[in-house]
Amino acid sequence: MEIKQLAQKGKEIWGEEKLPLSQIIVRLGKVLGDICRWERNEAKDKEFRTEEELKKELGNLIFSSVKFCGELGHDPEECIELAIKAQKNYQK
Repeated sequence: MEIKQLAQKGKEIWGEEKLPLSQIIVRLGKVLGDICRWERNEAKDKEFRTEEELKKELGNLIFSSVKFCGELGHDPEECIELAIKAQKNYQK
């Protein structure tokens, strides 16, 4: 699936909802918290510690980030390109 298709799928699911940055941060924090809970691996969370759950949460980061870029008025592809460039520079 291409980035533009992900953006369109997000609109199909959520409509034209546009969250402010403060709410985007909260939602991304929730997903990251779920990944942290998975890694913490406490007995009470055993039912959530499956590979499918981890893949779902990683997918949530990707899918939601594409959606949030658009909501903030940014082209997701440009945001990804900037991230790639920054990581390449950091690696040097």
